[in-house]
Amino acid sequence: MKRIDALGQAIAARGVLHLREAAGLLGVSEMTVRRDIAAHSGRFAYLGGHIVNAADLGGGGTAYDLASEADSHARAKRQACTHALALLHPGETIFVDCGTTLVHLAEQIPDDLPLTVVCYSLNVADPLRAKPAVRLVLLGGVYQPGSDSFSSEDSLASLSRIGLDAAFVSAGGIHAERGVSCSHFHEVGYKKRAMAGATRRYLVADRSKLDRVRPAFFAGLSEFDAWVSEDGVEARSQKGRTISA
Repeated sequence: MKRIDALGQAIAARGVLHLREAAGLLGVSEMTVRRDIAAHSGRFAYLGGHIVNAADLGGGGTAYDLASEADSHARAKRQACTHALALLHPGETIFVDCGTTLVHLAEQIPDDLPLTVVCYSLNVADPLRAKPAVRLVLLGGVYQPGSDSFSSEDSLASLSRIGLDAAFVSAGGIHAERGVSCSHFHEVGYKKRAMAGATRRYLVADRSKLDRVRPAFFAGLSEFDAWVSEDGVEARSQKGRTISA
């Protein structure tokens, strides 16, 4: 029981702990840590080599599922993307993140609006490929069915070489103290690199994400120029600039 309590304290302090780190901290094998997690599934969850508090996943500890999330707050997600649409300008190069929110932005982009859109998920790419004025850049790699997206070091490197006018980034959790987070660790690199390479950075998430924490932290709310929700565009002060629709 001391080992379980020590693991819980370490995760509470860090938010997320790699399996290898946990084994070293506890002085046991990785297999033993896996067994401990399985025996205490109500307290811990194991995702992509990382251990998190099960409560941080929401929904009673169940992992993010693309199919179920697609129907969750769908109207609010679409409204948020309608507001985000006003932030697009002809001729720009933009990054559109994965997930079930920004697919609504992809669907609403007018057929005659000239854009270069960079994405790494099939559900976002699918409506874009039929738009004649959109030049689509789909980053490839190993398919991740949980978010219908891809991941690879090569595609991350490619993203770093693309100049972006704007990055539209999704999230599963927005918390005042623990920042902006998502459910899948492979998404973090794409979100961070897109934000680093973009002139403007927009968080697009409905208000149900407020006060929620997902296992993979990727940014502070202050790192975005604006938060776009179903209520509109909430501009944030950054480097003396104010962004509005």
